[in-house]
Amino acid sequence: MSWLVPLLIVAIGVAVFVLGGADDSPGLQGIGAVLVAGAIILCVGAVRRDRRRRW
Repeated sequence: MSWLVPLLIVAIGVAVFVLGGADDSPGLQGIGAVLVAGAIILCVGAVRRDRRRRW
């Protein structure tokens, strides 16, 4: 379950980034990049939490 939300955010972020490129909208591409970066941060946090629980 901890991987589902970041995976969905990455999918939405990539779609927004591609649509922003097709429309030549740098602001929309920036929002997509921020969404993908935020999802990566969530994934890293989830992995770190999982590793702490195992020890």
